[in-house]
Amino acid sequence: MTDSKKKPGWSDLKRRLADLDRPALLGLIQDLYAADRKNQLFLHARFALVEDVLGPYKAVISRWICPDVMKNQEVSISKAKKAISDYRKAVGHPEGIAELMVFYCESCWDFLGSCGMEDGGFFDALILMFGQALKAVAKLEPDQRKAFVDRLERVRHEARNWGWGVSDAMDDLMEEYGPA
Repeated sequence: MTDSKKKPGWSDLKRRLADLDRPALLGLIQDLYAADRKNQLFLHARFALVEDVLGPYKAVISRWICPDVMKNQEVSISKAKKAISDYRKAVGHPEGIAELMVFYCESCWDFLGSCGMEDGGFFDALILMFGQALKAVAKLEPDQRKAFVDRLERVRHEARNWGWGVSDAMDDLMEEYGPA
């Protein structure tokens, strides 16, 4: 038997939420908060309840891009990138997004400094993130850009040791999107 009813979406939920009073909405948010650590992180970041809003997102990036191979931890590019996406949804400050993207590139540098990597997907993701970081930095105020560009330059300089065409790709990206 096929289900002729469509799957519920945001508009369906929004109609139901509109019927809730303030205590019911607070109860719902409390239940969501208690249900998942990711919800807690989102709410803490959205309402600036922690001093270091970026810290938890950086921890996720570091864990998945620079894993402890001695503990058989694996790399997960998608989980590391999701931390940036989650921050964008929770807070979305351009400087914070640039910081997380540059940190991602630096975490790759840290990992490659301690371990060899023979995964083209890892390098492709690094090159893509390097370009996205340059674009994010370019959107910042001029006085905010230099420190980020300097950090990306250090990653680019180290890329000469990695092979896989990473250095050439980063050179091209720096020429295209870097400071004039």
